[in-house]
Amino acid sequence: MSNRRRLARLLRSKLRSAGRQYEQARREYEAGRASTWDLPTNADGEARIVCRRYAEKRAVSVDRKGRPACYDADHPDCEGCVADIRDGAVETWD
Repeated sequence: MSNRRRLARLLRSKLRSAGRQYEQARREYEAGRASTWDLPTNADGEARIVCRRYAEKRAVSVDRKGRPACYDADHPDCEGCVADIRDGAVETWD
């Protein structure tokens, strides 16, 4: 086998490994962000909140600004939900 092929295989292997490590770190980071807001979470690290807009239980990720993934900036209920998350008054479920 030529040195080029060995090098290419080594690089692919290292890139795959780095990709797996990145994905694991990203998942752990997302789980940590959700815990910042002291919300109950599921096994995937998603916050379990009750949507004010649709009055339904949802498991969603919450960003650093306290906005759930389903957030719609143009809807007043979503703005209220974000305010409740920041104030620690959002309705949750177990």
